Amino acid sequence: MVFSLVKGIRKGAHVALDVEPVPVGKMDDSSYDAEDITVLKGLEHVRLRPGMYIGSKGSNGLHHLVWEVVDNAVDEAMAGFCTRIDVTLLTDGSCLVSDNGRGIPVKPTAEFPDISAAELVLTELNSGGKFGGNGYKVSGGLHGVGVSVVNALSIRLILEIDREGKHHEVEFRNGGERVAPLKAKGPAPNDRSTGQPRTGTTVTFWPDASIFEETTEFRAQTILERLQIMAFLNKGLELRFTDEREGRDHQQTRYQYNGGIIDYVKHLNATKESLFRKVGSFSQVEETQEVEIALQWNTGFHESIYSFANGISTVEGGMHEEGFKKALTNVFNRYARAKGTLKEKDDNLLGEDIREGLTAIISVRLRDPQFEGQTKAKLGNVSVRSMVEKATNEKLAEWLEENPKEASQILQKSTVAAKARMAARAARDLTRRKSALGGAGLPGKLVDCSSRDPRESEIFIVEGNSAGGSAKDARQPRTQAILPIRGKILNVERARIDKMLKNVEIQALIAAIGAGLADEFDIEKIRYHKVIILADADVDGSHIRTLLLTFFFRQMKPLVEGGFVYVAQPPLYSTLVGKEKVYLKDDVAKDAFLAEHPNHKADFNRLKGLGEMDFSELRDTTMDPAKRSLLQIEVEQAALADEVCSVLMGDDVEQRRHFIQTNAKDVRFLDI
Repeated sequence: MVFSLVKGIRKGAHVALDVEPVPVGKMDDSSYDAEDITVLKGLEHVRLRPGMYIGSKGSNGLHHLVWEVVDNAVDEAMAGFCTRIDVTLLTDGSCLVSDNGRGIPVKPTAEFPDISAAELVLTELNSGGKFGGNGYKVSGGLHGVGVSVVNALSIRLILEIDREGKHHEVEFRNGGERVAPLKAKGPAPNDRSTGQPRTGTTVTFWPDASIFEETTEFRAQTILERLQIMAFLNKGLELRFTDEREGRDHQQTRYQYNGGIIDYVKHLNATKESLFRKVGSFSQVEETQEVEIALQWNTGFHESIYSFANGISTVEGGMHEEGFKKALTNVFNRYARAKGTLKEKDDNLLGEDIREGLTAIISVRLRDPQFEGQTKAKLGNVSVRSMVEKATNEKLAEWLEENPKEASQILQKSTVAAKARMAARAARDLTRRKSALGGAGLPGKLVDCSSRDPRESEIFIVEGNSAGGSAKDARQPRTQAILPIRGKILNVERARIDKMLKNVEIQALIAAIGAGLADEFDIEKIRYHKVIILADADVDGSHIRTLLLTFFFRQMKPLVEGGFVYVAQPPLYSTLVGKEKVYLKDDVAKDAFLAEHPNHKADFNRLKGLGEMDFSELRDTTMDPAKRSLLQIEVEQAALADEVCSVLMGDDVEQRRHFIQTNAKDVRFLDI
């Protein structure tokens, strides 16, 4: 689906930290002397605190190992020395990543004469060719912790290097312990395409199950999505994926886009109705930095701008986005006045008017990117803003002059968007006067909790009045609020904000959450830190969940990005074990139960809809924090989420059918 729902909260777990503080004066009185100081050597710290380096020990962290190795290969491609990268999932659970770049240097460095440069890169965190010198002009992996972290968190890793006509190998075990020094094993094999001795690096690693306790099984679709984006961002680079695991039929996929980000924009807009067929593009190259931009408008109402720096997704934007947006607004207003679309008495179009329906990719590469934070989510280089602004001012203006028909269509759409914006402002003002956005009043059907601390408060958005009544009786009044909604809310994928604000159910949602809408949404003002969707486990319930998730993603995106949105999981079955009633989430849980209890004789009752549960059953299965199961919603890749949101909720029935057929085999990862 649009959202990652695989981050399940285990039964009985609390997401909020209910940790009792240790009072001053009650601290452990054990000794603290010089002998208590510990220095972690080599990769020990990575194994002790893996979350600091890969984010988590779950599925996301597991796949982060793949990204670290692939990113090194992509850096070789950005440097102009690699044309092909292969990623293979092997039958024994390992992952192999191979490139045809230069190969990691195999000779010792002057500072470390007793170990090869390749072994140094694998065993020391702050080592690599990206901190100076002439190895890489631009690079994504700038923190120097990439492949060494993979080594630290693997039970086994084999590094193979083809360089200077020789094939070299070294193996590590148990988190980075070298089995034997790097050694030349013979001549490098010939490259099939050139007939010359191959050059490049191959890394094969086996994730350590003692670190990744949740799973060590890679998900093919997750890897494919990432590889496709890398192929779009690196014009002409060939990325090949093979899944050799049992039952996968040696699935092979190849990505190569000679149009680069132009093809990326076409791909994103394939799920929408384009305003015109052409994709605008321009670029600018300077001595230490360069920018490439591709853009196209569609008939929808949402802007989709995705920016990258050295191949890294800057989901929080930064200077390159700022420069683009400022110049985009200026260029179109100048053009509109020059062509007479805007008269002297008319106000300028706002940036949001012009960006309505825009799909754009901004890709910059630079020598010394300054990212804000370890997550590299925002680019801070001021020089990039100037470069992007200058390029957009000059080259987009030229594109508009060369494409007057398309320019006229964009201006016409922007003018309509400006009128809708003014209508939406009037609707907002009216709604505020009715206290829906102003916070002075709450919707009458909201059954609020007594706590005023958002950190411990949660709201259940419940389908139907009867289910709302049961939920009201089943709740914990101090911390749990109930908001019943009637049936299916408006599909916001197909509606402008002025129409949206007239919808009663959406007004109630906005008022209850209390943080505004769209550009005015303020995450600091949310009234609940858990917004929980509670709907039946049937087709209609799934549709309602999808409509609500689409609304949150499009109009309250920080709520989703902050991890405040959850889906409740009412069970499908119940059965008796002795005199105790046991609830089972779905058919998978039922099968697992039968495997554990092969002699179980009691019947399985399929539970009725939420409205037909009595309050005690709803409390025990779905609402009690000590017993329930929740799924936390995540947006892992904004561009992918945007694309799938458009497929599922847009007008193209054929695209939707194709998506469902293609992804049906991965339904176990969706959970709704």
